[in-house]
Amino acid sequence: MSVGLLAHLFGKLPYKQLAYKVSSHGFKHVQLALWKAVEDYDFSKPGLLNPGLAKEIREEFAKHGVSISVLACYLHFFDRNEVQLRENVERFKELIRYASFLGAPVVAMEVGRPSGEADESNWLRLKATIEELVEEAEKWGVFVGIEPANGHLIGTAVELHQMLEEVPSTNIGVVLDPGNLLTAENFHQQDDIIKEAFQLLGSRIVACHAKDRVFREDGKLDEVPPGEGDMNYQLYMKLLDQYKPHCNIIMEVTKPHEMKESKFYIEKIKQLNLR
Repeated sequence: MSVGLLAHLFGKLPYKQLAYKVSSHGFKHVQLALWKAVEDYDFSKPGLLNPGLAKEIREEFAKHGVSISVLACYLHFFDRNEVQLRENVERFKELIRYASFLGAPVVAMEVGRPSGEADESNWLRLKATIEELVEEAEKWGVFVGIEPANGHLIGTAVELHQMLEEVPSTNIGVVLDPGNLLTAENFHQQDDIIKEAFQLLGSRIVACHAKDRVFREDGKLDEVPPGEGDMNYQLYMKLLDQYKPHCNIIMEVTKPHEMKESKFYIEKIKQLNLR
């Protein structure tokens, strides 16, 4: 098990400075969202990436002992605007094609939030998009990592399990973040939610995220850095070691001055579970 982090937690920086920052804070791998983290180039439209640029970014991170474990794609994949949807799909496909040059085995997505009530047409549109992306991933030997997240069209472990059944490709993996499955309504049943996620999705996990959640007196469920909330990390780490030993963990919701302590917290829990 290795604890990394979202590269854009440092803000948007030139990639050489970003690689140095990640290493100087003691991390060996990152989830990299090019258009959220890299300042040197405009990755907001498809077409800029090429083997030379991808290799240069990878080598700069490698100089500092940092690998890119996941490429991230924060886009909407059942958009009703056909032009926008096609652009989003092409951006994701470009990441798939260049993932190997960047050294990343996984290109990850949260699928997008419905505007209004979700219906079957949204699901079918998303399914068709995932099928298209998976076809590209199968050509390049890359995992499409789908992350279930509360409020998104795939918002629960049950919904992602359903999509995996409907699109039975072994090139689809799961990016699991129990914090994204918890709500104010289910937080007090969090052990059941976490166990269900591993039971349904554990064999397909390719990476995990780490944030914490705290239930406030006003009934709000807030996101906080790992170790500063009330999520059952001991159960999370125990099940992760059981289902996917040595799986990469990527920290979220953490400011630079909090990173060392949060990383230590996760590693400490992990070690306690191994005793």
